[in-house]
Amino acid sequence: MDAGAFLHWGLDPELFALGPLRPRYYGLLFLAAFYVGYYVARWMYRQEGRSLADLDRLLLYMMGGAVIGARLGHCLFYDPGYYLLNPLEIIKVWRGGLASHGGVIGILTSLWLYSRSQPEQPYLWLLDRMAVPTALGGVFIRLGNFCNSEILGEPATVPWAIVFERIDRLPRHPAQLYESAAYFVIFWILLALYRRARQRLADGGLAGAFFALVFGARFWIEFVKERQAAYAYDLPLSVGQLLSIPVVILGVALVIRSIAAARGAVSKPG
Repeated sequence: MDAGAFLHWGLDPELFALGPLRPRYYGLLFLAAFYVGYYVARWMYRQEGRSLADLDRLLLYMMGGAVIGARLGHCLFYDPGYYLLNPLEIIKVWRGGLASHGGVIGILTSLWLYSRSQPEQPYLWLLDRMAVPTALGGVFIRLGNFCNSEILGEPATVPWAIVFERIDRLPRHPAQLYESAAYFVIFWILLALYRRARQRLADGGLAGAFFALVFGARFWIEFVKERQAAYAYDLPLSVGQLLSIPVVILGVALVIRSIAAARGAVSKPG
């Protein structure tokens, strides 16, 4: 493969260096994910006449859950041997290593904790409202991975392959951009469902669509991604795919449950 025939990407992941202060594009895009998602959530709450006073606290819950869950997910899903032997390395988030499956588990847990103190916002109802901005947040996270030249695709000769100069001279699938584009499309699908069909879906329907679409896309894109877990190279599927399958099943089950519950409510007399 002639690497010179492909687009080259070698962006320095650091925005600037000022002594020990070295902010990265990834961190900026991570914050942008929550900032933009916050305003999407505000719009949704306003559409339903809900109070906006609790959203700031909800944002803190979600950010904490996402970071803690994503870090623990990376450590335990992708390199458990190393981190169990070196547990202090787990807290060194600045060295990189966040897993989206762990982030989802962290967000689900934090929203459950939040909903316990907000009985007017049931758990499944809350998941539905957070599914839409979370899908949009995934767009920014994967762009951050692209800026970091991480989560690489397999070597490829497709015309849009990219050489990540900070890694090697091989043209590769821009898997981060595939995922970012997929999540952008899914965001618009979920937004359309929220605007046009939420009255016909019981609680959990939007969250189920999110799980099924996001992790279904993740499953297929994993076929063109390099495997991140060294212990899983001999498995027929990657760790990311194995973790995605139960989430997709959960999503489909939630959608079916939501549709059935909505139909049952309509068929009841009175």
